[in-house]
Amino acid sequence: MNPISHLLERLLKLPAPATRNLVVQRDLRVPMPDGAELLADRWAPRSGGDGLPTALVRSPYGRKGVFGVLLARPLAERGFQVLVQSTRGGFGSGGVFDPLRQEREDGLATLDWVVAQPWFGDAMVLVGASYLGYVQWAVADRLPPQVKAIVPQVTESGLTLEFLREDGLSLETPFGWGVQVATQERRFALLRQRGQAKKLVQALNTLPLAQADVVAIGHRSDYIQDVLAHPEHHPRWAEIDHRKRVADVTVPVSSIAGWYDIFLPGQLRDFRTLQDAGRWPRLTVGPWTHAGRSDLLGSTGTTLRETLEFGLAHARGEEPPARAPVRLFVMGEEAWRDFASWPPEGYAPQRFHLHSGGTLSPDAPTGSEPGRYRYDPADPTPAAGGVRMAPDAGRVDNAALEARADVLTYTTAVLGEDVEVIGEVSAEIFFRSSLRFADVFVRLCDVDPEGRSVNVCDGLTSLRNADEPAAVTVAMWPTAHRFRRGHRIRVQVSSGAFPRYARNPGTGEPHATAVTLLAADQEVHHAPDRPSAIILPVRRPGP
Repeated sequence: MNPISHLLERLLKLPAPATRNLVVQRDLRVPMPDGAELLADRWAPRSGGDGLPTALVRSPYGRKGVFGVLLARPLAERGFQVLVQSTRGGFGSGGVFDPLRQEREDGLATLDWVVAQPWFGDAMVLVGASYLGYVQWAVADRLPPQVKAIVPQVTESGLTLEFLREDGLSLETPFGWGVQVATQERRFALLRQRGQAKKLVQALNTLPLAQADVVAIGHRSDYIQDVLAHPEHHPRWAEIDHRKRVADVTVPVSSIAGWYDIFLPGQLRDFRTLQDAGRWPRLTVGPWTHAGRSDLLGSTGTTLRETLEFGLAHARGEEPPARAPVRLFVMGEEAWRDFASWPPEGYAPQRFHLHSGGTLSPDAPTGSEPGRYRYDPADPTPAAGGVRMAPDAGRVDNAALEARADVLTYTTAVLGEDVEVIGEVSAEIFFRSSLRFADVFVRLCDVDPEGRSVNVCDGLTSLRNADEPAAVTVAMWPTAHRFRRGHRIRVQVSSGAFPRYARNPGTGEPHATAVTLLAADQEVHHAPDRPSAIILPVRRPGP
């Protein structure tokens, strides 16, 4: 037995394999309607592999390495044959890679090719994370009857679009991904990762941003230029938006998500669309980031087990093991809990008001002077942990961030009883800036008895008329968190989280071409007529 495979099985908590003896057919050619050929590798048991249910994986990141060790091999040893295909224009596949735009046509053609192969049986399951999950949504409303289930992990049907909101441009993730796919096939790419990471940091700090891709890659990237120039609802993105297809999906769906994942809001939206359409999907949300090394085994193990228990059962015409439709890891409690729906019933919105002196309370505010700070985009408030594709993503100590003069904090008294928060989180901040253009960033934290402040969820909203006092709604990441008795609830208010979000230059110039950075004096109001608050879905007392 391969000792690495044995160790991974234990870490991933996988069932015992049916076989260890596999064969891999490399570089199968899958023809597309326009004449391009996409390459694929087929993993199957050496004996009896033909006719087994097929797990289809379509990837822009190659077909070897992690895809063999953590995906193809474990599934092929446990009842599947696995086809791993390189998407158009990468790792030997023909055509030109145009991110996100070719996956519907190529995906449908691939499905037709698979069901026509002599080794195919009568059942298929689509599986994969991130881009590998997005390609599932691209075809999910036109699946052939042989597809029995899909298992999308940390992904959603709109993918890039969440990053491109006009009221808050996410910079680090789409820019960094554009750099990754532009450089991943260069010679010695793995050995150059450290140097490439330094170039990425330099690029994100470049002004104007329209020149940043040249700094990071050495040439223009059409994808990055589109990200910088075209907001979410621009026609340029229409063909990559598969959100409208979700309600028409009829096969069983099991979604695997993470509380600190970059795609969580969209993934929960997709789940609710299926739920409201009466499709009875399943949802699992763990305490994971998108690509953190410490989270990899947890999220990957969950996806493999769900593919085997849920996907393989449907492929065989069997009922999967019974479980609740929604399974959530409740942070703070550090335990898995089952629910009937998302968001779960029994949780009601409760306002926790910001008060002068940095306090946070359900009580309405009394008259007070606003909180004030100065935001300087030349020294932007940094991103610390949270929803990022970075080594420090997820839950981190916020001490250094909260020590900055451009971050206000508001904290409850020590809690006398647990406060359980599960669902959609938002804030209403009465805000004014000395400039018309400004951002409001709000973060929810859990402060333990030793004073360590750990981030739970957050969000940002960009303003175009910030020089007049107004209520600003900030949609934050959904969460499931129990604030323990003896802990405190804390809210941070600032004007940025760079480079997760593009820094607001204060001038109103487009992000792509802005070169001037203006500092601003910001006010957060908390008075009876301007009651800033965070709105938490709090568990109602039992009968």
